[in-house]
Parts: sequence; C-alpha cells; structure tokens
Amino acid sequence: MSPVSDVRHVLVLPDRDAAQEAAEVLGERFALDEEPRLVRDALAGEDDAEDAQWLLVLRDEDGRLDPAELDAFAGEWDGWREEP
Repeated sequence: MSPVSDVRHVLVLPDRDAAQEAAEVLGERFALDEEPRLVRDALAGEDDAEDAQWLLVLRDEDGRLDPAELDAFAGEWDGWREEP
C-alpha cells in the first residue's frame, strides 16, 4: 500500500464574490473530485470583511492539477496561487 500524499493548492482571491464564483467554475473546468474549501483570511490586525482575502483550498493527492494552470485560473479573478 503506497502512502497517501497530502498535496494541496491554495488560490488567493480578492473578495468573497470572486472566490464563490471561482469555486463554481473551478469544479467544472478541472473536474474536481470534491468541492474546494472556501476560507476567509483576514489580513493582520483587520476585523472588517472588506479587508480580507478569500482562499480556495484544493486537495490534489494524485498531483493531477497543473500549478501553472491554477495560477492562470486564479488570475482570471485578480488572484494567484500561493506557493507551498
């Protein structure tokens, strides 16, 4: 039995609307096995939701998602893929 890898990709998006829209399109475009996890990432010292980035966390145990394609995808919503 081979060990299971815990590979994740994190896409950083500028606001909740962009993150939710991207999450919907992401599943269709990349044929994901599971929904990406949407996480609010407040900037240091900020409590206001307007000052938050939103993260889409994707599991990729099989390593089938291309980091460059994910980065380009996030760029469509003025975001980026965070390097691990």
